[in-house]
Amino acid sequence: MDALLNNWQHDFPLVARPFEAIAAATGRSADAVMATYAEHFGAGRISRIGGVFAGRAGGDAMLAAMAVPPADLARVAAIVSAHPGVNHNYEREHRHNLWFVLTGASAAAVDAALADLEARTGLPALALRMVRPYHIDLGFDLHGLHRTAARQRAPGEPVTEADRPLAACVEAGLPLVPEPYAAWAAQCGRSPDQVLACLARWLQAGTLRRFGVIVRHHELGIAANAMSVFDVADTDVDGLGERLAAQPGITLAYRRQRAPGWRYNLYAMSHGRDRAAVAAVMDAAIAACGLAALPQARLFSRQRFKQTGARRFRPLEEKAHAQP
Repeated sequence: MDALLNNWQHDFPLVARPFEAIAAATGRSADAVMATYAEHFGAGRISRIGGVFAGRAGGDAMLAAMAVPPADLARVAAIVSAHPGVNHNYEREHRHNLWFVLTGASAAAVDAALADLEARTGLPALALRMVRPYHIDLGFDLHGLHRTAARQRAPGEPVTEADRPLAACVEAGLPLVPEPYAAWAAQCGRSPDQVLACLARWLQAGTLRRFGVIVRHHELGIAANAMSVFDVADTDVDGLGERLAAQPGITLAYRRQRAPGWRYNLYAMSHGRDRAAVAAVMDAAIAACGLAALPQARLFSRQRFKQTGARRFRPLEEKAHAQP
């Protein structure tokens, strides 16, 4: 697998000419690096080069689910995917078979968007807000798939009003030009040094979980994934969640609010090249954490309807950054 995809999902160079820095590390020219990234964008292997913000950085996000009659799934999924605030939309194996993530500038905006989707689809939705993340990254080791131990980050700090234009650039993606941070600086009315200093500060504070290449795992052959959910006593959930997050192959682990008709509060996900590999990872993690006796469900993904970047800082009506 091309090192340009695997090695810079974290720690993308925060220097004036980042593609030259990558070129020096890989024995290529800067032009060749940019051309290779352009090829990956064109093939759909990369969604952007940018950042993943922590939950408390700003705006709001919500996981939601609907129980859609199978004969109506295509219609409902199309309505949900058409909403600009929806950045992920999947069918999963469960009675609640349509799972999507809504993002927006505020909790009120996300609540209003969910109410609008309920009205337009004619279906109620589970509203499952995050309570605590234990591990959220989705940087993939494309060789072995099992990530290294979760990076410990500070809980993050909110993006200030003055910094929101730069946060919108980070969501949209880095342009493939020799001095991309200078392009962001011009767009935000700042100097390139100020942009780089702000990005470094966000990473140090945990406002940004990571900054680098955001790969599209389906297009890279990581086509299977499962979400396991558990009903855990509120007094025990944080301890078990932290243990679950540390297990090999667990790519996401977090606590969410329960909802009427949905008892589960602890979530974990694993991604892999096939169903058997994902099941093996999840079985091992459950055994290691002593979760087997708890009420639980495992929801394998069946199909992906939409996968784009979040929109906490960009206006919903604004189109996504057009990569070459």
